[in-house]
Amino acid sequence: MGRKIALGVAAWLLVGCAGAASDQGGAGAAMSLGTVAPQSVPASMQGVEARQLFGKIPEGSAQPAEPFGGYARGCIAGAVQLAETGPTWQAMRLSRNRNWGHPDTIDFVERLSRFAATQPGWEGLYVGDISQPRGGPMLSGHRSHQNGMDVDIWMLPPKRLDLTRSERESISSISLRRAGGAYTNDNWSRQHFEILRAAAKDPRMERIFIFPGAKVAMCDMETGDRSWLRKIRPWWGHHYHFHVRLNCPAGARHCEAQDPIPPGDGCAEAREWVRNILHPPPPDPDAPPPIPRRELRMTDLPGQCVSVLQSP
Repeated sequence: MGRKIALGVAAWLLVGCAGAASDQGGAGAAMSLGTVAPQSVPASMQGVEARQLFGKIPEGSAQPAEPFGGYARGCIAGAVQLAETGPTWQAMRLSRNRNWGHPDTIDFVERLSRFAATQPGWEGLYVGDISQPRGGPMLSGHRSHQNGMDVDIWMLPPKRLDLTRSERESISSISLRRAGGAYTNDNWSRQHFEILRAAAKDPRMERIFIFPGAKVAMCDMETGDRSWLRKIRPWWGHHYHFHVRLNCPAGARHCEAQDPIPPGDGCAEAREWVRNILHPPPPDPDAPPPIPRRELRMTDLPGQCVSVLQSP
């Protein structure tokens, strides 16, 4: 485990908080259950990057809601849209059209935002990317968020919920990290802790990604039940937002679950991340060069994703 964390932290120190890197393979993204047979891909989709096909569709499909495949290799039928503004939330960066997800995901966001609105200084939540209208690979940013079960929640406490579309494009979240993510900074608050704990205790929660220093801070702050802490997973980046990942919904036979979280509260692992941030290990001279990622095509995705794209 230590070797794996050390190599991961070294990569973090090299690449920083790149969206495409921070949400993909090391976060445990699973392969899809089955992929599209080449002969099943319509001619108009052959040889085209899947992100180009999914990224241009403006609305969800007219199908029952169901996620297909994994978080980083999938799509979603019947996605519903998080309202741009609600009583206790606002969706951000509306130009991206990524405020779509499974109904469980939308319900989770609304419920968590109502809890956040009970915290001093918080009017609710600013909600970042969920998924595209039909999920799938994105034109920019994430490698995950493909099956409608991932959400980014901003760290910025909302002071008002009447931001204009223009303001939602220009306003930025705040960073909570210090010393490269080894510690939290002065923006970290008890309210962040309470909101993250409430999110982790939701029975639908699979895991939450956040920078290691915040995980350690939560480990130090919790004096009662610690079982929820295992759902908080240290990962590079994730200091302007925390990344929520929900379980596959009940009955979703073609949604692929992530590997189970190891037992325990995960605090020792997070502290090891911190030690490696503060004292980076030397690079492994025998490590093979990284394999360049290629963009996914339809034959890399679950077979149902063709019909998701073709649906009205």
